[in-house]
Order: sequence, then C-alpha cells, then structure tokens
Amino acid sequence: MSALPGPRPTVALPPALPGFEQLQRFWEPKSGCWTARLLPGEYYVTRSNEAIMTVLGSCISACVRDPDRGIGGMNHFMLPEESGAGHNAWLDPKAGLATRYGSYAMESLLNQLLRTGASRSRLELKIFGGGKILSSMTVIGQRNIDFMLGYARLEGLKLSAQDVGGTQPRKIVYYPADGKVMVRRLASVSHNLADRERNYMHSLHGQQDGGEVELFE
Repeated sequence: MSALPGPRPTVALPPALPGFEQLQRFWEPKSGCWTARLLPGEYYVTRSNEAIMTVLGSCISACVRDPDRGIGGMNHFMLPEESGAGHNAWLDPKAGLATRYGSYAMESLLNQLLRTGASRSRLELKIFGGGKILSSMTVIGQRNIDFMLGYARLEGLKLSAQDVGGTQPRKIVYYPADGKVMVRRLASVSHNLADRERNYMHSLHGQQDGGEVELFE
C-alpha cells in the first residue's frame, strides 16, 4: 500500500490486509495515526490502530466493527438509480440493480470483516451521509438512507449510531480500534465533491449489476 507524502510519521505504516495494498494512506499528526482515504465505491478493513476517512454528500458510509477483536472497516457507496415507487422500493425484486448494488457494497465489507476474524453476532454498525446536497439528485440521499436502514433491519445488524440526511456534506473519520467517529459538517459543496458524485452516479448507471456476493455466516 502506498503512503501519501506529508508530515514525518512517528509510527510505522501498519501492514495492509490482502486486497487493500493499493489504497493510499497518509499520516495525520493531530490524531497520531495513519489514515486511509476512501473514494466512492471503495471500502477498507483493518485490524491495526489506524483511521479511515472520506467525504460524503448523497453517498452513505457504513462503519462496522467487532469491538472484541479490534477489527473494523468502512465503505462509501451510492445506489445507482432513482425510483418513484416509494421509500422501500429497493425491497421490490423489480428494483433489480439498486438492491443488488447496495447489498454488494455492504456484503463485500461484511465478508472481509468475517474473513479477517470478526464475529457476526458482535458486529456494531454506524451509518453516515445521505445528504440532499445537489438539486439534480433530490431523492438519492434519502433512498440511500432508506436502503441502509432497511438492510440493517433485515440482516439483524446492531445500529449503534447514525448521522444522516440534511443538506450539508460531511467529512467522516472512523477509528475502528475503539469505534470513535469524528463528523465534521462542511459549510459548502466543493466542485470536486459535486463532480465526483455526478461521475460516480453516471458510472453506476452504466453497470449491468452489482455482482454476486454470498454472505458468510
């Protein structure tokens, strides 16, 4: 895994789990730990004392950990299509891509946690994002929230904290070792964030499905 240039670290870069070697991390002197930076569509799992950071607009991040084992991770995803069929339209098999993609994003994260040694019965979930930040994407944030809450109920995941909705983007920093999450509401939507979300949405529209993932027990 590559490290971004920055202040001189006082702790060695912890080893990356297999499959996450290409995700960039940087040293954050204020917190005194290495931090992995997520972009839309990415996720990261660690059993080391490090942080995971992302900036959210309409997207959702699920922060999940096993507090007994010190294993945790975070994703950053968005449902790929809008629907006028109501808040729980994603539950309808006809929704197709939306359900498959959201489940794929969650199950990819959960499967990696379980493979790394987490216990499903102990998993703790915190969710963030789903803001209404772009006029051209008026309902996607709420649909992302509805999906995530519905998924947590159906899968029996313990939801211990959430900060969702609203009209402001958020910067999220998650510390899986102790479960702490720092949330900073940003005053405005940057051009980079707006362009990134639009490009991400367009790329999702071009996908045929979200892939198939079997959830470990």
